[in-house]
Amino acid sequence: MATPRAYLDWNATAPLSDAARSAMLDAYALPGNASSVHAEGRAARVALDRARRQVAALAGAQPQHVIFTSGATESANLVLTPEFRMGRAPLAIGHLYVSAIEHPAIREGGRFDRAQVSEIAVTPAGVIDLEALGGALAGHDGSSGLPMVAVMLVNNETGIIQPVAEAARLVHQKGGLLVVDAVQAAGRIPLDIEALDADFMVLSSHKIGGPKGVGVLVSRGEVMAPKALIHGGGQEKGHRSGTENFPGIVGFGAAADAAVENLTSTVSTLAALRDRLEDGMRRAAGDVIIHGAAVERVANTTFFTLPGLKSETGQIAFDLEGVALSAGAACSSGKVGQSHVLTAMGCDPDLGALRISLGPATTADDIDRALAAFVRIAGRRKPAGQAA
Repeated sequence: MATPRAYLDWNATAPLSDAARSAMLDAYALPGNASSVHAEGRAARVALDRARRQVAALAGAQPQHVIFTSGATESANLVLTPEFRMGRAPLAIGHLYVSAIEHPAIREGGRFDRAQVSEIAVTPAGVIDLEALGGALAGHDGSSGLPMVAVMLVNNETGIIQPVAEAARLVHQKGGLLVVDAVQAAGRIPLDIEALDADFMVLSSHKIGGPKGVGVLVSRGEVMAPKALIHGGGQEKGHRSGTENFPGIVGFGAAADAAVENLTSTVSTLAALRDRLEDGMRRAAGDVIIHGAAVERVANTTFFTLPGLKSETGQIAFDLEGVALSAGAACSSGKVGQSHVLTAMGCDPDLGALRISLGPATTADDIDRALAAFVRIAGRRKPAGQAA
């Protein structure tokens, strides 16, 4: 009989939820193309429009402002472009400013040239430095076009919540656009694109129990739009051509619906489990460092360092103990290296860190299994100064 494992890597991907799976099976039974005008096509269109409303409700947006894509990376590449239009008139974006802790999908700058991308520092606590952002915007050369700023709502490694509304105020004072990566915020804190005062928001299906390969770009309006990244038949009102991933979109909608409905109870449960985990870690190893513990975080994420334990060594050790966790973002084809987030926070470049992230199906037994593994791994560390 196989030894039970604890899956604690929900920030990398969430297991497909029952609601999403059921909705997708129903979608597979519909033969029509949502762009067709016959009865079968109209039935598919009804289901697709329902999913659009469900995802819009998750983002606090209007359904007509939701553009479906193949995932958050495509959504980021769609919106991160110097070429926009305001109605029918072209609108130039002169420079992109990104926080130093952004996901690589944002940090790479999308369709901007590297010379058009600048990083904004964060504080040692892992929060974007609003004074630095204000200074960068004050020095922006408006002759090249408007500034665009990208700030994530929740960091994917630390779980730290960023002051997006405050950043929006600075950006809009300069007439710029604000793009918010809310991938790790969905299902963990309330989302409202209007309250955040964001111009665009990026979301991903598989982080909330929907299928992989589906994402959205959400806007606050339809007047201002980025130049299309994929051209063809004009689906998604011309913003993203290509036949829609119909079953995936329907699954995303069902997962979004469940995330909204269960938000309060999920957060309460995860906060209790996270506190149980971190209290146990501190009791087992007094030198453990929990990054971001001094500022506001989402309830499901613990990013920690055990001095003397390298990230790769720790990740393998936990896996052998039956615990799935990560050494940060799961976006580099399995590569484990120094966290750019910790580097931006001013931490020792040799400091290793591991991320435990919880989800709606996480149990107290999972936490206890992770703590038992933590105790054994912490006890096998090399003496100070000798990395494991």
